[in-house]
Amino acid sequence: MEDTLCTDPEHFAISKSRGIHIDWKDGATSDFTNEYLRDHCPCAACTGAHGTEPRQKTEDNPLKMFQPKLRMLAVEPVGNYAIKITWSDGHATGIYSFAHLRKITK
Repeated sequence: MEDTLCTDPEHFAISKSRGIHIDWKDGATSDFTNEYLRDHCPCAACTGAHGTEPRQKTEDNPLKMFQPKLRMLAVEPVGNYAIKITWSDGHATGIYSFAHLRKITK
C-alpha cells in the first residue's frame, strides 16, 4: 500500500507580503515564502507546457535585486481543493491545489 500525504488543510495563515503557513489535518505544517510559491506556480505558462519556455526561477535570476519585492495582491479559494493567487508581478493564472502545496512542501 502506498503512503499518501494528507491534502486537507486545517488552518491557513496568509501574509500577502511574506507568504503562507498551512496546518494540515494530519498535524504536519507547511511554510511557503512568496518567492517559493511563485517559483512553483503550476500553470502552463510557468511550467513550460504547450512548448513554451518555463519561467525562470527567482533564485536563478541575476537581476532579482533590481525587482520590487514580490507580494500577493489577492488569494481566492477555488472550490474546496485549491487557491488562486494574484501576484504583484501581474501573474494571476496559477491555481495551487492543496495536493500541489503539500507536494512542494520542503
